[in-house]
Amino acid sequence: MDSDKVVRAMARWWQTVSQEDNDPSSRNPMLYDPLQDGVVKTSKKMQYFAAMVVCLGAVSAGTALAWTSPVLPQISEDPNANTTANNSTDGSSSQLQLTLSQQTWVSSLLAIGAFLGALPTGYIADYIGRRYTALVMDIPFIVAWTATIFANSATVLYFARFTIGLATGSFCVVAPMYISEIAESSIRGTLGTLFQLTLSIGILLVYIIGAMVTWTTLSVLCLLVPVALFIGMLFLPETPTYLLKKGRRGDAALSLKWLWGRYCDSRTAIQQIQSELDQAGGNASFSDVFRIRAARNGLIISMLLMFFQQFSGVNAVIFYTVPIFKSAGSTLDPSICSIIVGFVQVVMTFTSSLMIEKAGRKSLLIFSSTIMTICLAILGAYFDMKDDGKDVSSIGWLPLLCVVLYMITFSVGYGPIPWLMMGELFLPDVKATAVALTVMSNWFSVFLVTKTFGSMITAWGSDMTFWFFAFCMFVATMYVAFMVLETKGKSSSQIQSWLDNK
Repeated sequence: MDSDKVVRAMARWWQTVSQEDNDPSSRNPMLYDPLQDGVVKTSKKMQYFAAMVVCLGAVSAGTALAWTSPVLPQISEDPNANTTANNSTDGSSSQLQLTLSQQTWVSSLLAIGAFLGALPTGYIADYIGRRYTALVMDIPFIVAWTATIFANSATVLYFARFTIGLATGSFCVVAPMYISEIAESSIRGTLGTLFQLTLSIGILLVYIIGAMVTWTTLSVLCLLVPVALFIGMLFLPETPTYLLKKGRRGDAALSLKWLWGRYCDSRTAIQQIQSELDQAGGNASFSDVFRIRAARNGLIISMLLMFFQQFSGVNAVIFYTVPIFKSAGSTLDPSICSIIVGFVQVVMTFTSSLMIEKAGRKSLLIFSSTIMTICLAILGAYFDMKDDGKDVSSIGWLPLLCVVLYMITFSVGYGPIPWLMMGELFLPDVKATAVALTVMSNWFSVFLVTKTFGSMITAWGSDMTFWFFAFCMFVATMYVAFMVLETKGKSSSQIQSWLDNK
């Protein structure tokens, strides 16, 4: 090899993404891209690590959501429900006894806080970054659990539940946003399902631990999760997308090296992200989310997927889990029934994370809503026969089978995928606002279903209520089949092109 070839080879080896800039970090040896054939490669290990750390916020949200299930019976004024709690060794439960009205507020304030916490988080994430937003919004988790541990009145619990709702709504925005901006396209779907998976893990942990300890001990253990989250976030980098938005090209390349491995081709990755930012055209206003055709169509799809997620009737099915188990001849304790349902959710959401890059988002959504439609229709027919006084003892296994199939298919499709696609459908300029609006629509749907469920059961009966949710899932199947793009393996520009021409 002559000297010129040697020089050119060395130049290619030490090439860096920032040498064309006057970036003070441009000579950082960590930025050198090994561009020789067979040397360039990426590592996914730190991407998984970063996603798992930020998803500790989802674990915290799951523990907050499930906390009332084992705790409210312990702090209820009903003496029968309080027997175990009042006999506890620390005697803490006897200091706090809530009326039925107070319990309702304790249950609902989280959803209100989450709704109000979602929108400003998008603006905060655009102003100080995704990483610092996660750090800042983790503080309400810590404050809320600390207040819960020392709560001696309903007012303190109100404050704690509202505050923890603010943090929950915030992490529903910032965690999917962070994950979507650090992940390679080959594992974007898998990492995107981690949010729902870790949320389910948080719920399951509370079901298991809450069945064995007092509510104050449970709250102490729940506090450990956001503390671990805060410590973990200190070690994570900011997302390359945000850093490029702020003109910090060298820092963006360093972030990519940390996330994708030292031997990744950060120059090409940076150019691709920059191209997407250039396509976005800078910072967008709130009205641009509705004015720009692609952003508006993406927002409609995201909001409708969240609507269908909640109007799948998942809360109704969980509410009826215990009586359905009993109708099948089961003598299991209600807490065991909750643990079984929670375990099924975790296992199948994990299964979804393994399938998502092979089966695709659209096909899993259609499969999920189709099976749920059938299961909900059968449950409605079962309760119709039961309410008419017909003997259903011989088919007690049927509703139990429906519940299991329902939870499996929900966890594979409509549980995780709306959160995943929410992070895929928007360009960086509108992502913060659009994701925040999508999360707000999700929590509004949660509040709407929770608030009206009791009235629906009273006015329509169990059968019509389940049939209503079955109809919603049928509509969901038709909508996804004809109106939603398969985003698996597609670049951001391809997704935006489709949305712009939709």
